[in-house]
Amino acid sequence: MKESKSPLSVAIITKNEEEMLPDCLNSVSFADDVVVVDSGSTDNTVEIAQDFGARTFIEEWKGYGPQKNSAVSKCKHDWVLIIDADERIPSETKEVILKILTNPFSDAYSFPRKNFFHGKWIKHCDWWPDETVRLVRKNLGRFKNITHEKWVTEGKVAKLNTPIEHYSFRRYSDMLRVLENRTTAMAEELFKEGKRVNPLTPFIDGIFMFLKIYILKLGFLDGFDGFVIALSRAVGVFFKYAKLLELQRKK
Repeated sequence: MKESKSPLSVAIITKNEEEMLPDCLNSVSFADDVVVVDSGSTDNTVEIAQDFGARTFIEEWKGYGPQKNSAVSKCKHDWVLIIDADERIPSETKEVILKILTNPFSDAYSFPRKNFFHGKWIKHCDWWPDETVRLVRKNLGRFKNITHEKWVTEGKVAKLNTPIEHYSFRRYSDMLRVLENRTTAMAEELFKEGKRVNPLTPFIDGIFMFLKIYILKLGFLDGFDGFVIALSRAVGVFFKYAKLLELQRKK
């Protein structure tokens, strides 16, 4: 029996997500409008989205916040579920979303994210509950920031208990690739905002981040992966400020 569709839009941004996108799209198949904004994939991402029936657009990369705003603006419905290609909507969360749509009691809804790595749910390292706004009334808000994008609404936000599943990294090399791209974008954003640092900042903040994630956030309970996550966060902070220092010297 064919699944009935709900009057809900889904907004997804992509680039080279052929491995992750099919499961993502299948998990939101209950929505009758899916928008995919791609930023120049060289794999089969666009074809996968089109075969699924998503309205697909190809645009130049503008940064996480602006790119997601572009996707949301193209959605047909007032209510939009914003999801990344490496995220999934479990069946219990789907039921909660469908119930909300029949009688909304807020203007945006946040979900906890269950982050998985190497087949395990990472319960520490500041990876849980990892609250994030995903279901929104599109005309009452928008994303702010280029890198650490955040939905800001004129209305109120309600917290939900049912999770979204997140499969952000498949291997350590994925971490390094994302770290390189994000730290460059973050340094540039900080520089434009007028943030300035001294040569000690990368070291001090990097060490503090490692201790925060590995000790205070109990990353050691997640074994070797917990150590690598804490180390990658520390290295990310180090290079974010090292690249900012580099920009200061160039200018």
